[in-house]
Amino acid sequence: MSSIGHPSVEFLKDIKALMIDIDGTLLRGNDALPGLVDFFQFLNSQQIKFQIASNNATKTLESYHQKISAFGADLSIDNILTCSTVTAIYLQEKYPAGKVYMIGQSGLQQALTQAGIRIVEKMDEAVDAVVVGGDYSLTYEKLKYASLHLQKGAEFIGTNPDLLYPTDEGLVPECGMTLVMLETATNLKPVIMGKPNHYMFELGVKKMGVKPHETAMLGDRLETDILGGQKAGMKTILVETGVDHAESVISKGIQPDLIVEDLNELVKSWSDLVGKNEKSF
Repeated sequence: MSSIGHPSVEFLKDIKALMIDIDGTLLRGNDALPGLVDFFQFLNSQQIKFQIASNNATKTLESYHQKISAFGADLSIDNILTCSTVTAIYLQEKYPAGKVYMIGQSGLQQALTQAGIRIVEKMDEAVDAVVVGGDYSLTYEKLKYASLHLQKGAEFIGTNPDLLYPTDEGLVPECGMTLVMLETATNLKPVIMGKPNHYMFELGVKKMGVKPHETAMLGDRLETDILGGQKAGMKTILVETGVDHAESVISKGIQPDLIVEDLNELVKSWSDLVGKNEKSF
C-alpha cells in the first residue's frame, strides 16, 4: 500500500458512502479489474452506499449496468451516475424543452432525449447549447457545426474534461481533446459537467442521502477523481489500476488520503479495520 503523507487508513471507519469511478477503477476496456466482485460484496455487507460516477458519456446507464453485473457484481441501475445524466439534468433545469447541437454517442443522446431536450441537426435552427461528449466517429463536419453554433451564442457545455480514456489498447482520445479544438476555434471555455466540477459530486451525495465528509471518492485520476472529491469535501482514494500512480502524486502535487494498488488491497485494508474495530467492543 502506498501512503505518501497519509500512513493511516483509520478514516475509512467513518466512511458511509463511496463515489466510484468506472474506467481504470472497476473496468479496463471490456475486462473487470482485479477484486471487482469482492469489492461490491464488501460494500453491500457493510451497508456502505455507493454511486458509480463515470466521466464517460458514450455509454448508457443500462449498458454500464449490464457490463458490470455480468462479472457478478451486485448493483442496480440506480447505483450508476454518468456525466450524461448530470448534463441532462443541468439542461432540463436551465432550458426546459431546450434545443442543443450534440457531439457524442448513444449514452449522451439517450440522456438528453429522455430529459426532453431536442437535438438539432447541422444548422437547421438556433440552439440553446452545444453539448460535447466523447465521440468515436468525430468528423470535421461535426466540429464545423459546433463552432458555428457557438459563434452564434450557444452555451458551450462539455460532459467531461478527460483528454484520454483507458482501453485494452492503451490510452485513447476522449472528450477533452474535442473541447480543446473547439476552445481554440472559438476562444470560449466550456462549462464542465463531470468530474472534477461540483455538479456530479453534488448529485451523487444527494442521491445517497449522505454528507460529503461521510463520503470517499475512489478513482484512478488525480485531476478529476481526486481533486474533484477534495473540492467537494470528501475523502479520496487513488487506485493504481488506471491513469495515475504514486509517482503522479509527486509530479502533479495532488495528494489523496490513501493510495492502493487495486480493489483487492482496498478491501483487505478496510476489512482488517472493520475486524479490529469489532474486536475493540
